[in-house]
Amino acid sequence: MKNIKKATHLLIGCAVVAGMASCTGNPDKKTAKTGKSTAAQDSLQDYVNHRIGIYETVKLTTNLNDLSINERKILPLLIQAAQIMDDLFWKQTYPKADSLLNTVKDENSRSFIKINYGPWDRLNGDKPFITAIGPKPDGATFYPEGMTKEEIEKASLKDKFNPYSVIKKDEAGKLSVVPYHVLFATELQQASSLLKQAALLAEDPGLKKYLNLRSEALVTDNYTASDYAWLDMKNNGLDIIIGPIENYEDKMFNARTSYESYVLVKDRVWSKRLAKYVSMLPELQKGLPVAEKYKTETPGTDSELNAYDVVYYAGDCNAGSKTIAVNLPNDEIIQQKKGTRRSQLKNAMKAKFDKILIPIAKELIDKDQQQYIKFDAFFANVMFHEVAHGLGIKKTISGKGFVKEALKEQYSWLEEGKADILGLYMVTGLHKKGELTGDIKDYYTTFMAGILRSVRFGAASAHGKANMQCFNFFKEKGAFLRTEAGTYKVDFDKFATAMNELSNVIITLQGNGDYNAVVKVQKEKAVIPAELQSDLDRLSKKGIPVDIIFEQGVDVLGVK
Repeated sequence: MKNIKKATHLLIGCAVVAGMASCTGNPDKKTAKTGKSTAAQDSLQDYVNHRIGIYETVKLTTNLNDLSINERKILPLLIQAAQIMDDLFWKQTYPKADSLLNTVKDENSRSFIKINYGPWDRLNGDKPFITAIGPKPDGATFYPEGMTKEEIEKASLKDKFNPYSVIKKDEAGKLSVVPYHVLFATELQQASSLLKQAALLAEDPGLKKYLNLRSEALVTDNYTASDYAWLDMKNNGLDIIIGPIENYEDKMFNARTSYESYVLVKDRVWSKRLAKYVSMLPELQKGLPVAEKYKTETPGTDSELNAYDVVYYAGDCNAGSKTIAVNLPNDEIIQQKKGTRRSQLKNAMKAKFDKILIPIAKELIDKDQQQYIKFDAFFANVMFHEVAHGLGIKKTISGKGFVKEALKEQYSWLEEGKADILGLYMVTGLHKKGELTGDIKDYYTTFMAGILRSVRFGAASAHGKANMQCFNFFKEKGAFLRTEAGTYKVDFDKFATAMNELSNVIITLQGNGDYNAVVKVQKEKAVIPAELQSDLDRLSKKGIPVDIIFEQGVDVLGVK
């Protein structure tokens, strides 16, 4: 995957280039047989030409003046390691990418393949956009091709759902579990070596320890020690999140993890402003609007809230919609014992606010309430979304183990919905205590605009489903109304009531670990109603981007 290491940032115009036919062999023979191929190719070409315009290019930079000479030397090493994670994510999602890109001549189509890490549109329900490409497999490449969910569940395999492994089938039909560190040994050794080189240059003891432990974790798949070391870092100016982390790509079981990386430069001024909020978690947990049995867990308070400028995205976090805040590690045991680190990616967040949220608000938020759309409110809503992952319940009260295990592939979208709504609950509580300044109307109206932004990520996205559920629930409760002008107006009192009621619904579903009940809620609530879709279509017609892509790397930063 050497030819596609850097995230694409090329947005070609809408000129139609007849390169799609090259994906299907001899186009003349196909047309002669079916009479339909050319029309289908043209239709897909038009689709790509339109859809590539939903992304706005953003240059990922930061102020490097406060970095030491050694930190400037470390940055390129971290970016090289991140690029290896990018290659690995391609192998997990679409290992035939090189051959596909070699056959596709149209530049728009090539760019769109790179944005989506494959021939499926991630922000439109994974719709195929290349001729002769079928639906995206729910299990990606984590499971043998053609094996059903039921067959895998029945298979007798030790450590069958190890998050750092794949299931393989040999020619005789025998199944085996293959660890990542075996499957990707060469690439992981290279990444490990780069982290060790960075560790030699690191001046901060915490960063040095983390880089050394993470380098070992990559080649052993034992991540616990490095996760604890990462949480122990306090004074580092640079950071890298790297490895197989999120489960979003495994839509069959939500078990396997995908490779990704963020290279980060800490904003010390903003980080200092955020430090006080984590200590308030236990009190906020006690006040959750749900029955006592669902809030007996004590959230970790050794967590940190930090603000960063992200200077490189790679792999899973760079595919389709771009992450603007991170809450890690995902290990529930570590979360309970130690907490998590919530990293706010301030430069990416500001880009989305300026280029996407503000234009959406001008089109869809009631004119009288547009004054309440504020970046500080957006930052707080996103930040407390990440903090709120630590609230609620991790273990079911029904004896079904961790919520994540009980809800399987339904876990991610509901957890994102929980974080959305409990984040708003936290904002409300802290505002009442005087810990947050500004008008509560700022936070609620900006949250409403945020829902309208995120539902555009579509049904294939956990965040999209979460926001659809919230939109439909709030609509039923009268938390907002759609005016005759086709804009949305928040009822601030009902908004707060709906927030508490949805918090109760989600935590109860998680605590019960009732898989079938969550499936039912997803089918009924995590859908875009026709009226909302027509409003979202207005945004597209206005040319308002759905998300961002990056111009990034050592050249952009000016480091070597």
